Amino acid sequence: MNVTHLECALCGLHHEARKLHNLCVECGKPLLVRYDLRAAGRTLTPTSLKERESSLWRYRELLPVDNWNNVVSFGEGWTPLLNASKTSESLPLPLDLFIKDEGQNPTQSFKARGMAAAISMAKEFGVKKVAVPSAGNAAGAMAAYAARAGMEANIFMPSDTPRANIVECEQTGAKVTLVDGLITDCGKIIAERKEAEGWFDVSTLKEPYRVEGKKTMGYELAEQLNWELPDVILYPTGGGTGLIGMWKAFDEMEQLGWIASKRPKMVSVQSSTCAPIVRAFEKGERFADEFENAATVASGLRVPKAIGDFLILDAIRASGGTAVAVTDSELVAAVKEIGAAEGIFTAPEGAACLPALRKLIANGFIIGGEKVVIFNTGSGVKYLEAFD
Repeated sequence: MNVTHLECALCGLHHEARKLHNLCVECGKPLLVRYDLRAAGRTLTPTSLKERESSLWRYRELLPVDNWNNVVSFGEGWTPLLNASKTSESLPLPLDLFIKDEGQNPTQSFKARGMAAAISMAKEFGVKKVAVPSAGNAAGAMAAYAARAGMEANIFMPSDTPRANIVECEQTGAKVTLVDGLITDCGKIIAERKEAEGWFDVSTLKEPYRVEGKKTMGYELAEQLNWELPDVILYPTGGGTGLIGMWKAFDEMEQLGWIASKRPKMVSVQSSTCAPIVRAFEKGERFADEFENAATVASGLRVPKAIGDFLILDAIRASGGTAVAVTDSELVAAVKEIGAAEGIFTAPEGAACLPALRKLIANGFIIGGEKVVIFNTGSGVKYLEAFD
C-alpha cells in the first residue's frame, strides 16, 4: 500500500490515510488520495503491465486497498477503445476518432470502477452499511458491489429514475427509496439520516475512493494509445468524477515518467437543460451555482450541483479545454447515429459527445487530423424510456 495521506482538494489540509473519512474536516470539500509514487514505480511499470490481469486492478500499486483480501471485484475495467471510423466519415473534418466504451463494465457503466474501489475500502475499514444518492447507474453498481461484500445497501433515487436501474437495485438486495425530487434532494436525506442509521455515505466525491477507481480510465487510455495521450477528450459530465480522476491520473503518470507534460484538451459535455459547468465556464467562475429546474432524459447528466465543480473547471481550463451543452433531442438522436454506424448502443450521456463534437468542429475548436476520444459512460439498455 503506497498511500501516504489524504489531501483536501481545495485547502490542502492533510488527513490520515488509515481512517474512514468523508469530506475535509476544515472546509468540507473533497479529499484526494496521495501516493508515494517512487515506491509505486518500483514494481508498477509499463513493462510489468504487459503481464497483468485485464482489469483496473492491474494498477494496484496506485489504488488505495492495503489488504488484497478486501478487494471486491467483478473484473471491472480494461474496457475497449474502439476506432469510430464510420462516425468520423460523417464529420466535416478528418479526425482520428475513438470511443472508450464503458458500457462493457460490470453493471453496464463506468460507475463500476468507482464502486469497486469505494466498496473495497469500506470493507477494509469494517463498514457494514452504505448509502448513496443516485440518478441510476451509481445505484446499480453500489447495490451489486455491496451485495458481493456482504454489506447493507441503502439507495435513494429520484422517482423518475429509469426503471432498469430501480429493478437492478431491488434484485441485487438493496433497500431502495424513491424520492420526488432530484439527486440533490436524495443526498440531503442521506446527510440528515446517516449518523442515526449508521450509514457510510459513498456519494460522488463525498468519500475519497470512487475517484481512485475512475482514474483508471486515464491509465487505460494512455496504455491503449501506447503512452501518447489524445489531443481531445469529450466527457459527459454530471458529478464529474471521471474527468477529475483522469486528470489526476495524467499527473501521476507524468511524475512516474510514463508520459510527457502534454495534456488532452478536456471537454465537459452537458445537457442544455442541466448545464451548471457550462454556465460557470462561460462566466469565468471557479464554482458553479446550482442549476434551477434541472431536467434531462440523460439521467446521469441531471446533477444540478456538483461538489467537485471547481476541480472539473480547473481541469478544463488548465488543459485549454471547454464546456459544451447539447439538447436532449440532439443526444437521443446521436444514440441511434452511433449505433447504426458503429454497433455500439450508447447511453444518452455518452452519445451527447457526438453533437458536442460537431459544435466544436463548427466553431473551430477542433481542427482536422486531431486524435479525439469520446467516452461512452454506459449502456443504452438502461435507458429504454428515453427512446419511447
